[in-house]
Amino acid sequence: MTACIISGDRTLSHADLQARAERAAAGFAALGIGRGDAVAIMLRNDFAFFEASAAIGQLGGYPVPVNWHYTIDEADYLFRNCGAKAIVVHADLLRAIEPALPEGVPVLVVPTPPEIAAAFRVSPEEAAVPAGRTDWNAWLAGFERRAPEVAEPPGAMIYTSGTTGRPKGVKRAPPTAEQAASSAATIGTVFGLFSAPADPGAARIVSIIPGPMYHSAPNAYSGLAVRAGADVILQPRFDPEDLLRLIEKHRVTHIQMVPTMFVRLLKLPDEARRKYDLSSLKFIVHAAAPCPPHVKRAMIEWWGPIINEYYGSTETGAVVFCTSAEWLAHPGTVGKPLPNVRLRILGEDGKDVARGTPGDLYIRLTTGLDFTYHGDDEKRRKAEMDGLISVGDVAYEDADGFIYLCDRRNNMVISGGVNIYPAEIEAELLKVPGVADGAVFGVPDEEFGEVLCAVVQPYPEARIDAAFVRAELARHLARYKIPKIIDFQPTLPREDSGKIFKRKLRDPYWEKAGRTI
Repeated sequence: MTACIISGDRTLSHADLQARAERAAAGFAALGIGRGDAVAIMLRNDFAFFEASAAIGQLGGYPVPVNWHYTIDEADYLFRNCGAKAIVVHADLLRAIEPALPEGVPVLVVPTPPEIAAAFRVSPEEAAVPAGRTDWNAWLAGFERRAPEVAEPPGAMIYTSGTTGRPKGVKRAPPTAEQAASSAATIGTVFGLFSAPADPGAARIVSIIPGPMYHSAPNAYSGLAVRAGADVILQPRFDPEDLLRLIEKHRVTHIQMVPTMFVRLLKLPDEARRKYDLSSLKFIVHAAAPCPPHVKRAMIEWWGPIINEYYGSTETGAVVFCTSAEWLAHPGTVGKPLPNVRLRILGEDGKDVARGTPGDLYIRLTTGLDFTYHGDDEKRRKAEMDGLISVGDVAYEDADGFIYLCDRRNNMVISGGVNIYPAEIEAELLKVPGVADGAVFGVPDEEFGEVLCAVVQPYPEARIDAAFVRAELARHLARYKIPKIIDFQPTLPREDSGKIFKRKLRDPYWEKAGRTI
């Protein structure tokens, strides 16, 4: 059986994917795109995402996935910061970001396919390539196949935010064949993805991608699944019962998920949960956000001891791993360091803390590829100590060597598997008419892990409410960055240094939820 990618009623074999990618590579080369160049990809989960990413990689360039929730301001920043030499975008997304398109940069428009149009309620007119724009499929057909110029592509440049709130591109040098093989082996272990057996009668890997591929984990997972020879099913938009339907229909064996998906699956009526045959499932892995222990235990009871977990980041890759059995023996852990991982937990004095004591987590996969932040080598240097990398997480290690996450030093919020940085939102909050001061932080939420909360200090004469603040923020921020909770206080507590004392604002919300930081 030929390995393929499936989306709705459409199918693309891996062989046809390779052929189309080689045509696209010829097209990009004709545009003057080559080694080290960036091409922005603003697409939902679609065949073209694979085609464009592979084509750019074959030329030694960097595909740059773009969050399609971005506002014009946010898209404008990313396009210019990465130095995009071309932009590939779905037709219905084009209209929203058209004012952000850099002058003179080629734009290739992918018709929005029927299954994606249906999932996002896109009209036929919005799904079609606008007159005067270059149609991806027609453009592709105009080129002959071009042999890859590099043996191993450098991989995607994923943008992840920092303490300044502005995203930074995590960029790696092109790997050697040995480095690429080592990286694939490590991530293959974490994802449970290995090369499909040559025996046609042997069990195949069938994976499904329920999360958006602009995120680092689904992006890496989907690419490795194709490399492993797996069948890959694309879910246009996560829907819990539809996921169960697709698992049964395609006999799915492997999935990479985030805890929010577990929460929504568990909220389905018992009738829906019992309706579908899920016996094909063999390996589930989750990451990207804290998973409430009762949620994970319920998923293991429902799907069996096939729920695995890893910890990592865009910068470090996957570095800690945990099976169901390990988690049940150590509830709340994210696992033990993988082989070839160096890990230290350091106190404020820069020395190793005792086991059971929280500290700053520094970690590195010694066989992994080094990185820098595109255009910000200084930030990269600041993230390192003793050759190890910190992304601001606070953790502790138990007596058996299992790691537990406690907090994020830089106050990053992970909501539904999405990294959100309060500094960016606070900067916009202070621009809102009538707002004298404000603080943004994460508070517990059963479905999303955390949601954003803003505490606003209005000017004495101001007459503003939560709806007004949200409407103003929505002019400059993507919807997922708009705080779910907006409260008002006459004054905000400040430390002696002048900084807002966030813990005093945040603690009551956590205490109300019966949790501590």
